[in-house]
Amino acid sequence: MATMGVGMIVFGALIFFAACAWAVAIYNGLVSLRQQVERSWANIDVILKQRFDEIPQLVQVLQQFVGYEQSVIRSLVEARKHYGAATGIAEKVQASGELSLALRGVLAIGEGYPDLRSSAQFAQLQGRISALEDSLSDRREMYNETVTNLNTRIEQLPDAILARILGYQKLPNFTVAESEKSRPSLDLKLAG
Repeated sequence: MATMGVGMIVFGALIFFAACAWAVAIYNGLVSLRQQVERSWANIDVILKQRFDEIPQLVQVLQQFVGYEQSVIRSLVEARKHYGAATGIAEKVQASGELSLALRGVLAIGEGYPDLRSSAQFAQLQGRISALEDSLSDRREMYNETVTNLNTRIEQLPDAILARILGYQKLPNFTVAESEKSRPSLDLKLAG
């Protein structure tokens, strides 16, 4: 009888340690995915900051050319302000969409104004911003992949149990706003 009691204790201890090892493995997997999401967002944030820093130069170049629509420049400056004031991923994603839309409008101005299009400064900034937008697109894809992996893990059993206990919640993907999917209007009115 005594050996049966010891056997039950050993069996119980093994079950306990197995459950602990299982919980630790799930915890470490969730932490790893969360870190990947944070790293992916940090990579996006770097590109967004670089784009943010290019805008004052772009505005300065645009203002050198008298007659360009001030409303387009104002919308760019306002969008930049909104991005600069954004805190947290959700606000930055929304403000980034506004900024992308404003930038598309500004860059489209070059199509309607040959002297601006021929400006070396404008061409350089246009190329730089286009390259940043391409990098942003690539990094957005990577971010969305890591968010999807994390969201999947926190909804699948058995990970969902521990994820709920630890307070993990689904994260939104970095999606393109509907306004960014349309082409900017090139119907510009000459000022003056």
